[in-house]
Amino acid sequence: MYIPNRYLDTDQERVLTFMRRNSFATVVSVRDGSPVASHLPLSVSGDPGEITIRAHFAKANPHWQVVIESECMIIFTGPHTYISPKLYDRHESVPTWNYVSVHAYGTARLTDDAETLAGLHGLFEQNDGAYREQWDSLSDAYREGMLRGIVGFEVRVTRVEGAAKLSQNRTASEQVRIADHLLASNEQSERETGAEMKERM
Repeated sequence: MYIPNRYLDTDQERVLTFMRRNSFATVVSVRDGSPVASHLPLSVSGDPGEITIRAHFAKANPHWQVVIESECMIIFTGPHTYISPKLYDRHESVPTWNYVSVHAYGTARLTDDAETLAGLHGLFEQNDGAYREQWDSLSDAYREGMLRGIVGFEVRVTRVEGAAKLSQNRTASEQVRIADHLLASNEQSERETGAEMKERM
């Protein structure tokens, strides 16, 4: 990913926290020179330098046959919003877009039934812990049928790239003005972008 130095996020703990917080991501693979992408809920575990990502495809999605063929890229996208030049000091200014994003790379392997089930339990705990009791109460036939319809996989992350383009090229006073403007917005994405700016000031 193209990241000018001023927007490069080298804080690996913060990057990992961001990945966990924005864990509905895009998994991208390449087959025969063409990109293949799926949007999936993921579980992200480990520590900086040793990150593991687990998820599953619907068996009907042919991406599971492709994901193990070459290095895959997983795109985590966070808050983003338009920035109006009216917030800048100088009249001769142009609009831009503020955003936070992380790209993670690694090689995938398909998981066995026990690992896939453990990954599913991890997603329950991450997103709806109370559902585990309901899942356990379902009939074996129903659960087994659901599990036959998915293919689990795991990616050991070999490198990550973090980008946080949050008006670092503007003066300190302009950055405060932009963040305050976004935090006062009725739009959630603008408020979240403003909060990211404040957190990193």
